[in-house]
Amino acid sequence: MNARNEAANTASSKTMTQRALDTVERVGNSVPHPVVIFLILIAIVLALSHLLYVLGASVTYQAINPDTHKIETATTAANSLLTADGIRHIYTRLVPNLMGFTAVGLLIVAMMGVGVAEEAGLVNALIRKLVAVSPSWALVYIVAFVGILSSIAADAGYVVLIPLAGAAFLSVGRNPLAGLAVGFAAVAGAFTVNMIIKPLDAVLTEITNDAIHMVNPTTSLDLTANVSFSIASVLVLTVVIALINNRIIEPRLGAYQAEKAADAQPGPSGGQLSADESRGLRYSGFALLGVVILFLLLTVPSGAPLRNPTTGVLIGNSPFMNGLIGVIMVLFLATGVAYGIGAKTVNSSAAVIAAMTKAVASLSGTILLFVVISQFVDYFNYSNIPTLMALTMADALKSAHVGTLWLLLGFIIVVMILDFVFTPAIAKWAIFAPVFVPVFVQLNVDPAAVLAAYRIGDSPINAITPLNAYFAMVVGFAQIYDKKAGVGTVVALMLPYTLWMAIIWTVLFVAWYLLGLPWGL
Repeated sequence: MNARNEAANTASSKTMTQRALDTVERVGNSVPHPVVIFLILIAIVLALSHLLYVLGASVTYQAINPDTHKIETATTAANSLLTADGIRHIYTRLVPNLMGFTAVGLLIVAMMGVGVAEEAGLVNALIRKLVAVSPSWALVYIVAFVGILSSIAADAGYVVLIPLAGAAFLSVGRNPLAGLAVGFAAVAGAFTVNMIIKPLDAVLTEITNDAIHMVNPTTSLDLTANVSFSIASVLVLTVVIALINNRIIEPRLGAYQAEKAADAQPGPSGGQLSADESRGLRYSGFALLGVVILFLLLTVPSGAPLRNPTTGVLIGNSPFMNGLIGVIMVLFLATGVAYGIGAKTVNSSAAVIAAMTKAVASLSGTILLFVVISQFVDYFNYSNIPTLMALTMADALKSAHVGTLWLLLGFIIVVMILDFVFTPAIAKWAIFAPVFVPVFVQLNVDPAAVLAAYRIGDSPINAITPLNAYFAMVVGFAQIYDKKAGVGTVVALMLPYTLWMAIIWTVLFVAWYLLGLPWGL
């Protein structure tokens, strides 16, 4: 009776927002397993593609080829997956779809290194060291800030930073689900901005320049065109993410209940490091220095093998940036082995291989999800439904007779809506840039402002759309700490981040635009 009264009192003490998120979680978790969801979505795409094909749906437009940077006039018609050609496509693409799904290889390679570092105890020791030297209130800000900056390593933040964020929160007695949410919000919700120029910036800038040249061949943006706004965005979003965690997410989750975990989870691991652990951290520091020196030799000298062999550039299209996940793997592997030797937790090469095997084996459920997701993504793109949607929405917005600022805000909203079903940042911009950039150039709007608006529209929704290639993986991370966690759990966790990041980021954009501040350097 007392337990029932306590539960009732707890429920009544929740805020309206918390009760709404609880409802979202219950409804979301009542849906089938993610594998079943994507099988249903595949069935919908099959039927919709044939319907649009029968109706003769098509669009003619100008787009920028991301490889050649040339303006191409194209006509795209709906492709049916139920015609003879469509059935042949489905039949022959099963394995190529999975092998071409970069998330699979990225996850496996990264976890080989991370698994060794985790099994050796390096991850736990580093987190405890971080907690010991940082005030407790700073942890969420550190995770959010590092998560946003992790986009310099492309998608590596998803597979490295997010699980580490959960472990960091658990180590200080905070709810690890909140840690996962902070990490996911930072990595996915702010993916297009950074304090450092990254490969994505080079591609987006080139596509923007190609669109500008359609109406003004003498004007171009450089790689730093959005740096000022990006730096401000990183700082603002770091604070927003931390505040959402502290004010909404952790109060709603409450204290972590370890009995909900799929396996026994360690409790808070405070206290001083042992002599062996301290020696292990010193050894891992030496290994880190060795890895840094190695890659400096491979990248810094003129003609270094990891520079672009044609242009000589390091940042942008270069072997170093294209294979950055290899750096992550080597870094964790070397420091993990060194720590294990120093801390006496790794005593043979067999132990290293066993740690790698264990890490890869733990991904079996996620890989099964990726098998199904990769088929859905391929079928969806083959049907040309994303392009038809994007152009239809773009034409409707372009023909709207509204002021320049309202048109920019409408553009942000359209990109956000489309991001629910069409997540690739480069592919979307290749379609949108030739439609909107020339329009804004003719209205005397700085093209850098248009690119900044696109960055806002393309990011926050990444944290709540199941079509994000890594969404299912985050569901798997959540199930480590709560075996009943599902799609609804993650959506309910991420919805406040998505809403407030979208709102505050857009307000920052409007203020920046009205004040006439420089978008870049």
